[in-house]
Amino acid sequence: MPTENYWFRRHEAVYRFAAPLVAGRRVLEVGCGEGYGTALLARSAARIVGIDYDASATAHATRSYPVARFVRANLAALPVPSGSVDVLVSLQVIEHVWNHPEFVAECRRALGPGGHLLVSTPNRLTFSPGRDTPLNPFHTKEFTAAELVDLLTRGGFEVEAVLGLHAGARLAAWDAAHGGSFVGAQLAAPPQSWEPELLRDVRAVTTSDFAVLAADVHEVDESLDLLVLARRPPGPA
Repeated sequence: MPTENYWFRRHEAVYRFAAPLVAGRRVLEVGCGEGYGTALLARSAARIVGIDYDASATAHATRSYPVARFVRANLAALPVPSGSVDVLVSLQVIEHVWNHPEFVAECRRALGPGGHLLVSTPNRLTFSPGRDTPLNPFHTKEFTAAELVDLLTRGGFEVEAVLGLHAGARLAAWDAAHGGSFVGAQLAAPPQSWEPELLRDVRAVTTSDFAVLAADVHEVDESLDLLVLARRPPGPA
């Protein structure tokens, strides 16, 4: 959908960042949604399964992306044996979860010793600035980088990298052109009432308009989305 292109490219940029991390590995994507990201990761993964709670989403994904396997399941009870996964990817999902420690524990159970978890989520400081509750009514909790690191650490993970997804130069220019916030302009009115200039710019967004940067390269608190790469420590559970 042309009017959703900004959000699609913003999510796709993180999948493209994740692709080298899953190369040759056994991968589980938790909260795969429509399935396009699972299919993208399948190009490099040795094996990948996408899991989502929504039955229509997994049915659509199964029909549309035969390169991967899709399963409907409760994200708090992943249908995989303990220690059977090398990399678990969960992008733009944890903010929808009700019991965060339970979710993190289940991700850890699925991973083998030394396995990696990659989590992305909207940065609360830029997504819902100055609010006590999330801007998106479907989000149960939004995180800062420090809060997400604390959650994963308390859940038994070793955090290896904290990164942020940042807007590139064209997006910064479109912020200025659309009243100070390109995203705000998109959310301010239904797409059918957008000005032609806004629709034109939304359609023009590509993954190259976003950059994933390490926390020591750019202030992560200013990022659009947070990414944390964590590892289940080697050795017994």
